[in-house]
Amino acid sequence: MSSEYKFDTSIELFKRAADVIPGGIYGSKAPGFVIPGSYPYYFKRGKGCRLWDVDDNEYIDFLCGYGSQILGYGYDSVDEVAARQMRAGDLLNGPQPLMVELAEKLTDQVEGMDWSVFAKNGTDTTTLAVSIARVHTGKKKVIMAKGAYHGAANWCSTNDFPELTDKQDVLSFTYNDLEELRNLYKAYKGEIAAIILTPYHHPAFEKQVMPNPGFYEVVRKLSDVEGSLFILDDIRCNFRLSLKGSHVFFKTQPDLITMGKSIANGQPISVLMGCKEFMKTAGSFFITGTFWMSGVPFAASLETLKIMEEVDIIGHMNRMGGILKEGLISLGKEYGFSIEITGAPAIPFMTFEGDPDLFRNQVFCSEMTKMGIYLHPHHNWFISFAHKENDINKTLETAREAFAITAASL
Repeated sequence: MSSEYKFDTSIELFKRAADVIPGGIYGSKAPGFVIPGSYPYYFKRGKGCRLWDVDDNEYIDFLCGYGSQILGYGYDSVDEVAARQMRAGDLLNGPQPLMVELAEKLTDQVEGMDWSVFAKNGTDTTTLAVSIARVHTGKKKVIMAKGAYHGAANWCSTNDFPELTDKQDVLSFTYNDLEELRNLYKAYKGEIAAIILTPYHHPAFEKQVMPNPGFYEVVRKLSDVEGSLFILDDIRCNFRLSLKGSHVFFKTQPDLITMGKSIANGQPISVLMGCKEFMKTAGSFFITGTFWMSGVPFAASLETLKIMEEVDIIGHMNRMGGILKEGLISLGKEYGFSIEITGAPAIPFMTFEGDPDLFRNQVFCSEMTKMGIYLHPHHNWFISFAHKENDINKTLETAREAFAITAASL
């Protein structure tokens, strides 16, 4: 299976963007930065688990809008509900009944949570959660895992801001290292406002790591003893592990939870949820954003949540992810590679043994993309409800050739 994919229009658009947009494209949205000529920079449409770029190349997509498309691109009933709400009115002078309905739905569905506050992006809600924890406890220090991503705000940015005490008050530990975590609580006793964790560790450029047995029991106990809050950043994993929240999957109980991405199948919305104990503190904040009360995302979210309850979405994603995992491991062996797939079946990431700089990942994923299977070499992948067995089989057929090319490149 040879590819004739070319990215001339994408490249031209990027050149234009570089003149008027800092960096051309934000964040990790363009693997082509690392592997020029192997990835498109711009897309024009999507349907199901397929994407088309501006050069009309078609892909089976395993990024799913970086996790936002849990049902698949252009899911008809969600789009119809969103369009109907748009015609009725999106951003009005105040919230619509849909906002109340969604808050009621989420607090009923997500175990242990009593209230909801809506925003647009994960950064909005993780930052608000940290701020609430600091005000509620009267403390400043926040603990996070090394390499974890909690948004693009100054407090958790990868940039260094030595002049900002906000960044200086963020402490970090090696994920799963409970001795290191205990030492932080001991060294900063009486100063820790919160610990913020993703349900499991999914840093970029590294394998994904599940929590060790007993990890969350210790996190909960340390938080209780210190009087700090336990924040679960469930932006990326939410509803791919449990429809009641990823904390239920891992049998733990956070104080605050942030969710986003898949909550409305691509519509811009995020949510901060919390236990009743922290509702008064949250209510003392001036929480606002011009577009935080727009009705279309609320409508889309309610429809998305309804569909996820009607179909066995988690079972489906686990089955598709399991077929993909076993197939890639088996094909890798045929070409002399030891392959590891880390993370949950619905959120997989593949690495090669003995490939610390991910060079083989870059070769493999770029070859797959040039043959119509969109895979990111440094970021975890996503399975959606739109991925069916024939899509996985086609992906594995393509992987056979990509493994052969990767082996020949060594």
